[in-house]
Amino acid sequence: MVCAGIMSGTSLDGIDVAVVRRSKTGVEMLAFHSVPYSADVRAALLNVSNCETHTREIARLNFLLAELYASAFLQTCKKGKIAVEDVEVIGCHGQTIFHEGTAVEYLGKKIACTLQIGDGNVLAARTGRTVVSDFRPADMAAGGKGAPLVPFVDYLLFHDDDLTRVALNIGGIANITWLPAGLGPEKVVAFDTGPGNMVVDQLVAHYTQGKLMFDRDGAIAEEGLVHPEIVAELLTDEYFSQRPPKTAGREQYGAEFVKALIGRGLSTEDTVATATYFTAAAIADGIARFADGEENPPAEVIVAGGGVHNKTLMRFLRAELPESEVSRSEVHGIDADAKEAVAFAVLASETLKGRTSNLPSATGAKRGAVLGKVCRG
Repeated sequence: MVCAGIMSGTSLDGIDVAVVRRSKTGVEMLAFHSVPYSADVRAALLNVSNCETHTREIARLNFLLAELYASAFLQTCKKGKIAVEDVEVIGCHGQTIFHEGTAVEYLGKKIACTLQIGDGNVLAARTGRTVVSDFRPADMAAGGKGAPLVPFVDYLLFHDDDLTRVALNIGGIANITWLPAGLGPEKVVAFDTGPGNMVVDQLVAHYTQGKLMFDRDGAIAEEGLVHPEIVAELLTDEYFSQRPPKTAGREQYGAEFVKALIGRGLSTEDTVATATYFTAAAIADGIARFADGEENPPAEVIVAGGGVHNKTLMRFLRAELPESEVSRSEVHGIDADAKEAVAFAVLASETLKGRTSNLPSATGAKRGAVLGKVCRG
């Protein structure tokens, strides 16, 4: 089966599209392409993400994003010389603008909720393909937190009978999937460890007045000094001691968190270096606490996501995880930038076959769920 995945993450940097072929022997990458968001689209998304806004803006962006997703998909097929009609299904995560995985009191009821925009019907109409979108609510309706969903695919791609591994994705938020050697998917533990690129990206945009949107190669952090007392203080936040399943997002690591970091009065370089080390330390802390990493460090930590390009972050990670081999997912045949798009291609194919693809051990759901809503092109 040829299927496509479309992913646009919390970093708000753009749209990733992967086209893959699924078979009994695994997943073969056929094409991958990224399309950056324009500055105007990125600003509009920030203005509706966990903040006061107008329903008009959300509705317009819901349809606009579907148009952008369709264009990115068609560009990817053209670039990879893939016939659009050969793609059986597109899995589209959509753009998260709010996620509250833990229920709160609201108008007399305890409510957990999530919202990803990018309308599946519009995407299906523009591409002529069957689309699966809006993956998270089915898991939440089954009592889960709606995230993480990628662990199902991490298990397919990376589990090993002899080696315990951790699959680490560093997008806007960092998340891990613990894959104990020789055990089945019901034993998988997965959760968000805390910030990935999100905090550093916001800091860089602030300090450069928007001229830069991320710390390329970790160059700014490389010039700074880490303040370990600040890292230690940040790690005392109750989120880090909270047992999985748990999720994080812009709600915790958005503008207010960044404003507080800037308010500590460090230099630009020291602030970015400290935030970068905090990201690495939070990942290592999560592995130690909840992936048996303190007593039995994983043999391998397989890293994907945009964070792999930050050389300083990867250096900090290796320093925090000295007993594990820290490597990029390309070692296992998966493009580090494409992994989450690949994951939603696989999840969509499972949905099309009527199979459950959440892992209750990862999300906290009471049962397996067939994820997403199906729109016909």
